Amino acid sequence: MNKRVPFLLLLLFLAAKLLLLTGCAGIIPPSGGPKDTIPPHLVMALPVDSATNVKGQKIVLTFDEFVEVKEVSQNVMVSPNPIKSPIIDYNLRKVTVKLRDSLEPNTTYSINFGNSIRDINEGNMYKNFTYVFSTGPHLATGTFMGKVLLAETGKTDSTLLVILHRNLNDTAIYKSEPRYIAKIDGKGAFAFNFIEPGRYNAFVVPNEYGKKYDDSTKVFAFLDSTITIGDATAPATFYAYQEEKKKEKSATNNNAKNNKDGNKKEDKFLKYATNLEGGRAQDLLGKLNITFSKRLQSFDSSKLALYDTFYNPIPNAFVQLDTSKTIATINYNWKEGNYFYLIIPNDVAKDTSGYTLKKGDTLTFYTRNESEYGSLKIRFTNLDLKLHPVLEILSNDRIAESVPLTSTVFFRKLYKPGDYVVRILYDENQNGVWDAGNYKKRLQPEVVLDKDWKLNVKANWDNETDIKL
Repeated sequence: MNKRVPFLLLLLFLAAKLLLLTGCAGIIPPSGGPKDTIPPHLVMALPVDSATNVKGQKIVLTFDEFVEVKEVSQNVMVSPNPIKSPIIDYNLRKVTVKLRDSLEPNTTYSINFGNSIRDINEGNMYKNFTYVFSTGPHLATGTFMGKVLLAETGKTDSTLLVILHRNLNDTAIYKSEPRYIAKIDGKGAFAFNFIEPGRYNAFVVPNEYGKKYDDSTKVFAFLDSTITIGDATAPATFYAYQEEKKKEKSATNNNAKNNKDGNKKEDKFLKYATNLEGGRAQDLLGKLNITFSKRLQSFDSSKLALYDTFYNPIPNAFVQLDTSKTIATINYNWKEGNYFYLIIPNDVAKDTSGYTLKKGDTLTFYTRNESEYGSLKIRFTNLDLKLHPVLEILSNDRIAESVPLTSTVFFRKLYKPGDYVVRILYDENQNGVWDAGNYKKRLQPEVVLDKDWKLNVKANWDNETDIKL
């Protein structure tokens, strides 16, 4: 009996060990398979899609999985443009649309849901699903498509809308809601389908509630004449523009008062800064700018003194104050590898409060070497010089240089290294700058052609490129 006890204890110990190991084992759930990337699919509609002679104002759409409708106001477009927006609701696999306007007789209606319908679990979008029906015996067959470009840049803006007016009066764009509305995609393209054939005025406006042109600072576009929409309407290109730029609000200058609490008093003296690179290097191709901290009341350019390294006065250096009266520019034909001194006395300028610089200053700077620049040659193919093309070279989305082209080859011996973008302005009035349109005068904007032409200028290198228009 005593011999059996150790054996039984051993069995109990092994059993407990086994239970402990199995109890601590991790439970691995079965794999769920690949991620669902399939969007919902319409399986039934009441009334059926493309139905005719429809009388009711309620539409029920049934999908093959649970769905939701997101961002209705940004996505859903109803044509013709309703007075009251429809009520759109969803539950499980159904989407319900209740039209609040009375239906017009013999009219084709379309509801473009954009990217609003998505499945519940993964958010897969049923992109640009359009439901169509007619209150008459047939569906309208008119189509109209095209593209919208920003005239000043040649780029696109997907926030804009293309609208159609049946009212052909020139003032309808100011007073009336449009008949049809279409969104613009990321490539600038738009499309109208199921439009009642006939004559329309077409415009481009911002995506705002009014859908009217009531502000010259808003982006706008128009066609030169009415369009006749039918089964195969010719495509159109709109060039959108801002007739006037929005004025930026100036920051309010809240001067701190000097009091017992230790608030800092505003520095009453003028300050200045230059555009010298690194505070020392002058660009061979640029001007030397002195930017003052406040608008100037007076500026005496004769008191600025520019000397060479031996303190010999530099002749032919022209100094000019810009129209904002904050920037003094020194124009000079800089040569490479030279050192200069610029003496700025404290009384060279006086602001509108009568304050001057706190003290005079002497700047020491040098000009860069030609080897720090590269030559640039651009050869154009299919460039029509009769359209008065202007070459615009952009750096960091800003125009670095604008040059009227009189030849199909552009060449510069020295060009500052960097990455650039090239575009072409067709300068109709030959004033060297882009000009906006004017709807009241029926004046279209000047057009900029941008095909995303890129340049990379390397230092001490002959940089050549070919551009085909």
